[in-house]
Amino acid sequence: MTSIHIIVFLPLLAALVAGLGQRFIGALAAKTITTAGLFTAALLSWPIFIGFLSGTETPYVAPVMQWVQSGDLTFDWELRVDSLTAVMLVVITTVSALVHLYSWGYMEEDPDQPRFFAYLSLFTFAMLMLVTANNLVQMFFGWEGVGLASYLLIGFWYKKPSANAAAIKAFVVNRVGDLGFMLGIFGVFWLFGTVSIPEILAAAPEKVGSSIGFLGYRVDTMSLLCVLLFIGAMGKSAQLGLHTWLPDAMEGPTPVSALIHAATMVTAGVFMVCRLSPLFETSQFALNMIMIVGATTAIFAATVGLVQNDIKRVIAYSTCSQLGYMFFAAGAGAYSAAMFHLFTHAFFKALLFLGAGSVIHAMHHEQDMRYYGGLRKHIPLTFWAMMAGTLAITGVGIVGIGGFAGFHSKDAIIEAAYASTSTYHMYGFAVGVIAALLTSFYSWRLMFLTFFGKPRWIESEHIQHSVHKTPETATDSTGGYHPHESPWTMLVPLGVLAVGAVLAGYVFKYDFIYAEEGGTEFWAASTLYFNTHLIHAMHEVPLWVKLASTVAMMTGLVTAYLMYQRSDDAPQRLSAMFAPIYRFFLNKWYFDELYNLIFIRPAFWFGRLFWKQGDVGIIDRFGPNGSAAVVAFGSRMAVRMQSGYLYSYALVMLLGLVAAVSWMMVQA
Repeated sequence: MTSIHIIVFLPLLAALVAGLGQRFIGALAAKTITTAGLFTAALLSWPIFIGFLSGTETPYVAPVMQWVQSGDLTFDWELRVDSLTAVMLVVITTVSALVHLYSWGYMEEDPDQPRFFAYLSLFTFAMLMLVTANNLVQMFFGWEGVGLASYLLIGFWYKKPSANAAAIKAFVVNRVGDLGFMLGIFGVFWLFGTVSIPEILAAAPEKVGSSIGFLGYRVDTMSLLCVLLFIGAMGKSAQLGLHTWLPDAMEGPTPVSALIHAATMVTAGVFMVCRLSPLFETSQFALNMIMIVGATTAIFAATVGLVQNDIKRVIAYSTCSQLGYMFFAAGAGAYSAAMFHLFTHAFFKALLFLGAGSVIHAMHHEQDMRYYGGLRKHIPLTFWAMMAGTLAITGVGIVGIGGFAGFHSKDAIIEAAYASTSTYHMYGFAVGVIAALLTSFYSWRLMFLTFFGKPRWIESEHIQHSVHKTPETATDSTGGYHPHESPWTMLVPLGVLAVGAVLAGYVFKYDFIYAEEGGTEFWAASTLYFNTHLIHAMHEVPLWVKLASTVAMMTGLVTAYLMYQRSDDAPQRLSAMFAPIYRFFLNKWYFDELYNLIFIRPAFWFGRLFWKQGDVGIIDRFGPNGSAAVVAFGSRMAVRMQSGYLYSYALVMLLGLVAAVSWMMVQA
């Protein structure tokens, strides 16, 4: 057994032990086994990643077992390890291990801890199975595995109706995208005769220019297949149209949010597009679609994040927006920049979610930022951790010198969009800059509302009802409640992730996106398409392009400071002045209402129609109920004929005999 086998299957083994044996081993053992398993997987993943960075590691495939042999469809279960896999291994295992440790403190009072930790480890195994897949069927297995695990984790608190509804919504919306992914896999097998990823990518250039009949039209074969595959990515990575499940996923415990948003499920779509990037390079139509959808998602989510008051929802919409960046980078042909942003984003987004969880923990699970304020004095370690995450996501840095993680990865995407020859590259560039401004605004708005200003806890009924009142605290200006710092199990992950948010961009930028200083060699050990000409063009864009995102970041910071630190009523006046726009953003562009009108209500109407008229009115009426009615009617008639008198029965027998004789005489 090799290290990759241990990395992939140890989380599964830990999940089985914790989940099936929870009654025998107890909560402490379940937490210990799952957490130790993930830290072991993380420790084994980093040497693989470093080996590819240094050039000492080469790609290989580790067999597991024979899987399917059915006619022309033959493939094995095997684990592919290359530089692209290595990036995902360290992202998944590191963040998951830290989330496991963090959950020791956050879930301490929950009675179902073994089940929770088992679900976390199962989630990690499914994602590892996805990123190590060497064929599309195995990738789909991991794809559906993270969908199942997300359903279990989002609905973990199943006694809450809102949690159940959110879990079902995530499951159903993802099924829509998965249909596209399945059709794409079917089409790829039909065209190439294999589901092996290396064989598909090697043969893809030969299929350029071919056409296929689809829905009564002749369409470009490669464009159709790439669009179908991208629809699958849209569902998993919450792109515009199939994004509605992501904000509602906040109903799960906060560690779940960090795992889904930073390291697992939502990055699956980006990874799939990058893994199959040579295939997508055969269709400019598909790349244009990815560019438009990704850029539009980035601006959509950023506008909605401006007006959210729930601290977790602000960060959730920022995830949706950052995923848009990754996709329009792929649409521009800068797959390495997309993967670089995926890598850095894992650190600062996990940091922000876990930091938000620490704030929520300190505030008796109050999530409305309007009831925070002044917390930097009470939870200073959480404050500095979230400050590092905010500096990273907003892209603070100095051109030519360096900065936080997002400064290097997000700016690289914006520069790639400008330098790209894609048809819609300027749309991506303009949206990227505007989204950077909005990201800066809502990120600093979160920081100002949460950690600065006067304490507003006294206004929260939730907090005040949670505080034990005494005569000594009755006159306290904060209602007798003082926030407290989180336990060390929650703070250690914040510290580790903060280091990543500060250094990940600067340390790894050369290997990810600099062609002349290692990038070509690093990505050559993978299936990722590396556009050397685009990377060179990125570094030669005008200075104003390099400064655009920095100016946007500063504009957002200054605006947020003036509105939430220098003025008491500016947000209220502004929302009243632009009430229609404010309501439009607050209601998330009315996507939920639109889908409810177009899909949900008609589906329920048809459901009631088939239930009331079809099932009850026809099937039951003329089927089991009708048969029962005939039997009942017959029994009632038979009862009337049973008089109990002997002469009545003799008369019937006589009449029967006469009838029989008469019939025989007539026949003769």
